[in-house]
Amino acid sequence: MAEKRDYYEVLGVSKSASADEIKKAYRKMAIKYHPDKNPGDKGAEEKFKEAAEAYDILSDPDKRAKYDQFGHSMGPQGFGGGAGGFGGGFGGGFSMEDIFSHFGDIFGDAFEGAGSYGHFGGYGGGAQRKAVNKGADLRIKVKVNLKDIMNGVDKKLKIPRWVACDACNGTGAKDGTAFHTCSTCHGTGYVNRVQQTMLGAMQSRVVCPDCNGEGKTIDQACSVCGGEGIVKKSEVVEFHIPAGVEDGMTLTMRGQGNAARHGGVNGDLLIVIEEEKDPNLIRDENDLIYNLMLDFPTAALGGSVEVPLVEGKARLNIPAGTQPGKILRLRGKGLPQYNSNHHGDLLVNVMVYVPESLNDDERKAIESLQGQPNVTPSQSTIHRIFSRLRHIFNRENQGV
Repeated sequence: MAEKRDYYEVLGVSKSASADEIKKAYRKMAIKYHPDKNPGDKGAEEKFKEAAEAYDILSDPDKRAKYDQFGHSMGPQGFGGGAGGFGGGFGGGFSMEDIFSHFGDIFGDAFEGAGSYGHFGGYGGGAQRKAVNKGADLRIKVKVNLKDIMNGVDKKLKIPRWVACDACNGTGAKDGTAFHTCSTCHGTGYVNRVQQTMLGAMQSRVVCPDCNGEGKTIDQACSVCGGEGIVKKSEVVEFHIPAGVEDGMTLTMRGQGNAARHGGVNGDLLIVIEEEKDPNLIRDENDLIYNLMLDFPTAALGGSVEVPLVEGKARLNIPAGTQPGKILRLRGKGLPQYNSNHHGDLLVNVMVYVPESLNDDERKAIESLQGQPNVTPSQSTIHRIFSRLRHIFNRENQGV
């Protein structure tokens, strides 16, 4: 199998290209390799599909971010697929019907539905395919904590959504039978239309205006749903959130959204991850940061302290002479990477507490140390400590 080309290369744009530049580049490629302009040219057809696949990924901010990070190595599961019933798919799953279904967004109505007639009659069944309704997607926010992110978690939520009416089997017609085939489109849901475009006369199919693409007309409406074919109902939905998810990530459950009017395909359930802040640990991608406050004797003499993990605690040895700003690393104690076996680390950032008030004995003990050679810092020590503090300050300014 030939290796996939870089999507930016396919569209001829840079990795910093704006959404508008990507859209213009795709428009140019689609016109150049359009099958109507290149009849019988399989090479042009493949480039036409390749450009559509590239645009599908790069025009979507979430998909583009994942592609920029992982490239093609993630495969289809990197763009919405994965564990727990979350579906996705792109690229190899594209058909010419899929590509032309999005043409209205790029070229306007002149291209809407193109591909079902003329040179494209072989793709997807042509005029005999009836329009398929799709229900609206449903978006919910789900809160997760670091323990959920560490291990993955099963969730069960009661969600109000539109479902097919039982009384009419989702048809909207009384008893599910009080309708007839549309006489305008003869049940296909589409009618022919010829328009002049930049490529010349183009015959396309458009949604039937009399039945709105449903291929049938209701004679008597269902009394339960009022002819809509759907009713509002609260249902319990169970799903699994995989380990390693991040704040703002969207997971998709195919077909778990709202039902379509008068039958068809359910929309999708879009689950938006909302990460709860932990009282002790700060997340930095897959690493975790813990700010450890040491008393002066422990920092100077060394000792043993406990630090929190996502689950439980760890015992950490503090070397004698540990300076403020020193980072102690516990490897593999961070969070897992999404769709990977890799784990981040726990980074323990050492801070030293300076007493705010002292009694007489404490004051005398500290005064006795003043001027001692091992207590007074050298210039090299000061430079090293300031470098560490500058590094910490830069991380905090970057939102860590």
